Amino acid sequence: MELSKSLTIVSWVLRIVVALIFLQTLYFKFTGAPESVYIFKTVGAEPWGRIGSGVVELIATVLLLLPRTISIGALLSLGIISGAIFSHLTKLGIVVQNDGGLLFVLAMIVFVCSGIILLIHRRELPVVGAYI
Repeated sequence: MELSKSLTIVSWVLRIVVALIFLQTLYFKFTGAPESVYIFKTVGAEPWGRIGSGVVELIATVLLLLPRTISIGALLSLGIISGAIFSHLTKLGIVVQNDGGLLFVLAMIVFVCSGIILLIHRRELPVVGAYI
């Protein structure tokens, strides 16, 4: 299905926002920044959770930016960020190491943007039964 020009622009803006947030956090995850190490130690997933989530975020970013895989990237992004939000609400807290809640706010932005992207591109989701 062809999107209107305005929906196409909205989709691109939202995808770029999610990609920039994910790519920015990758630096901290892959370099073992103290904040990242603290977060993943707190949730009991250091170092494999830090590196693994970084790899999955990178995959989601690529999928979001490729026209044929936008909906899959949005779905993957929602899954990733849901885990992050759950961790904030259960173990980390909204404010992590005096960040003023910035990481939580970024997670919420990714969640909302990914949800809207998925809504815009919902008709592009592969039908599982078609492959059986």
